[in-house]
Amino acid sequence: MPLDPQVQVVLEQMKLKGVPPLHELPVVKAREIYRSALAASPEEVYKIENRLIPGPSGEITVRIYTPEGEGPFPVIVYFHGGGWVVGDLDTVDVLCRKLVNGVNCVVVSVDYRLAPEHKFPSASDDAYAAVVWAAKNASSIRADSNRIAVGGDSAGGNLAAVVTLMARDRGFPSLVYQMLVCPVTNYSFETDSYRDNADGYGLTTSTMRWYWNHYLANERDGKNPYASPLLAADLSGLPPALVITAEFDPLRDDGEAYAERLKAAGIPVEVNRYDGMVHGFFHATDAFEKGRKAVEQAVNALRKVFY
Repeated sequence: MPLDPQVQVVLEQMKLKGVPPLHELPVVKAREIYRSALAASPEEVYKIENRLIPGPSGEITVRIYTPEGEGPFPVIVYFHGGGWVVGDLDTVDVLCRKLVNGVNCVVVSVDYRLAPEHKFPSASDDAYAAVVWAAKNASSIRADSNRIAVGGDSAGGNLAAVVTLMARDRGFPSLVYQMLVCPVTNYSFETDSYRDNADGYGLTTSTMRWYWNHYLANERDGKNPYASPLLAADLSGLPPALVITAEFDPLRDDGEAYAERLKAAGIPVEVNRYDGMVHGFFHATDAFEKGRKAVEQAVNALRKVFY
């Protein structure tokens, strides 16, 4: 399909503004640009609080979104995108508000350590620690430890997938679902979607190389399944999944290949490619009708699993 007209408008606006590619910027400046680019309208939420929880190397900040009512509520632990280099709790705040209200669940958003200051496996170790904390402390956040899902977009989708592997391999906690939105699943740039969508659609192949170069200490780490979950020898025993991809996204084939591997391992998977869309469309709900539809799909999938 052709590029969606709503996407064309946004890409033209970016070009007119002269927004530079993130990989051409110092990391601190890239973080500023990324934060300012993900603006949308926030919904009112019953309760939001930031908390410090124990991590493998110091405390981790989490932001906890709670719906109105007594609970216990199901909970999704969410990991923001941004190539493990940019992004923070604020860049997924709008989305987390939509999830808590739409699903009627607790959302725990995780401010994991970023690269290049903290290389692999810092982010995945923090992500797993946050899920363990949510399971062990569910009652303190009015959550149900038997209904825990993980989710994330882009690099956050990578971390959500990786956490399910870690939880299975380590025997704790039991997770009921994984929501993977345009996830990174493999340290490789040889797919059709990387070649066809290398430039001109927002996220570029060059920016993905920049992200990976900051995240990995060496090439060998890129072959670790906790960095590249697509390379895991065995995907059996993982929770059911929703995998959302975008047609004009370098990461499209990453997500769809992982969905196929999950299906081959006997895992129930719902996979949906949004034609005409680009990476990050899931957050652009003010600008893109299909962004709104994708969030609705995620909300409905989570409600179905939780309730």
